[in-house]
This record gives sequence, structure tokens and C-alpha cells, in this order.
Amino acid sequence: MSDKVSKTKAIEIVEPVGKRLLIRKDEDRKITKVGIHLPDKMEIPTITGRVVATSTQVDGDPDWPVSQYDRVLFNPKHAVPVDFEGDNRLFVVPIEDVVAVFRREG
Repeated sequence: MSDKVSKTKAIEIVEPVGKRLLIRKDEDRKITKVGIHLPDKMEIPTITGRVVATSTQVDGDPDWPVSQYDRVLFNPKHAVPVDFEGDNRLFVVPIEDVVAVFRREG
């Protein structure tokens, strides 16, 4: 019985493989920049998010200067949703679909 208890308390970790990232998508905006409130049923695709994890092929590769916690802009066309959380904001994204990394000056 202790074996069953240890399995239920184990934390699942999603680790991307290949040239992929695990990204937590930013919240969808319900108010536009000019202050227009959008109806709840209307969704504007948000394509920015934070990198949660990188695969070993991406980590440290000079061709892909992306690391954990970076805020990125990505094309969601090939993003695979991860049914890991109730809000479904986690996606496995091919590194080729990351089109920009947000950096602060200084």
C-alpha cells in the first residue's frame, strides 16, 4: 500500500525532447490597449509566454539563445497543448516557432 501512496504523491514533470520548449502562454487579454472590453466568448490568440523548460538539445545551443524564464513570442500553429493543468496554458513548442525573445536593456 505504501507503494500506491508514493505514486500518488509524485509530482509530474513535463520535459520537452528534441528541439522544443515548454512554454506557459500569457493570459488572454479581455481589454484592448485603448480600453475596449472584449466579450468572454471572443478570444484573441495570445502568442507570448514564458519558457518553463528547455530540452537538452536547445539548452546551451548558441543558435538558440533561449533559456528558462525568458519571455518569448511564438507561432502557435505547431504548439502542442499539455493537459497538465486545468487552465491548459502549457504548450510544447518547436524552437523554430519561437520568433523573438524579449530582453531588457542594461
